[in-house]
Amino acid sequence: MKKRIIPCMDVDNRKVVKGKKFLDVQEVADPLELAKKYVADGADELVFYDISASTKNREMFLDLIEEIAREVPIPFIVGGGIRTIEDVDKILNIGGDKVSINSAALLNPELIREAAEQFGSARIMLSMDVKKVGPRKWSVFAKGGMEDTGLDAIEWAKQGEQLGAGELVVNSIDEDGVKDGYDIALYKTLASSVSIPIVASGGAGKPEHFAEVLTEGKASAALAASVFHFEEIDIGELKTYLEPQKDVVGNESS
Repeated sequence: MKKRIIPCMDVDNRKVVKGKKFLDVQEVADPLELAKKYVADGADELVFYDISASTKNREMFLDLIEEIAREVPIPFIVGGGIRTIEDVDKILNIGGDKVSINSAALLNPELIREAAEQFGSARIMLSMDVKKVGPRKWSVFAKGGMEDTGLDAIEWAKQGEQLGAGELVVNSIDEDGVKDGYDIALYKTLASSVSIPIVASGGAGKPEHFAEVLTEGKASAALAASVFHFEEIDIGELKTYLEPQKDVVGNESS
């Protein structure tokens, strides 16, 4: 599998928003227009997270998701508000290629197994928001990063793989929106603990950060939001920068 660059659109009130460490959230752009731009820029995949569907206990923006899916020829990942196997079915039926499940898996881990068995592991991603709580120790947080579940992130990742998740999306709350680089120790530890691909999220600020997490951090993909939203980094230029580097974008990973 090639290493991937994945822009992420956090959506609230039908607009793309961005904050820092899940706080100070501000509107950024129209999601459909931004999705089209990222496709044109050369994104490998695209993520749509409905960030308030779970916390506000409301239905997902299915019409908006379907509209974007029609315009996105690259793999389209949808998360946020997915509570049941029926929700997974709805997303995949309206054009989503993969679903990212976070809160619902914490409440009912068997949802991952059921979804993987019904739709295939390749379409089911376990997403987690984590914070460092000690030396080489990270805890899984829920409710928009506000509640420590007490779950060890590495053990939860292992359980997710055993349940049938085909990929992990791991967001470092400590680094979210800070742009000081990805938590390399976190992703190296995860990579040595599971065999499924890891999508690293949180901390991208410059091209070197992507190179670092995709090589030293052993991530299979690097996800980012604000550096792409605010055009601080161009996806095409980033991929050109990464191409000469062993096992990074444009080359088959070993």
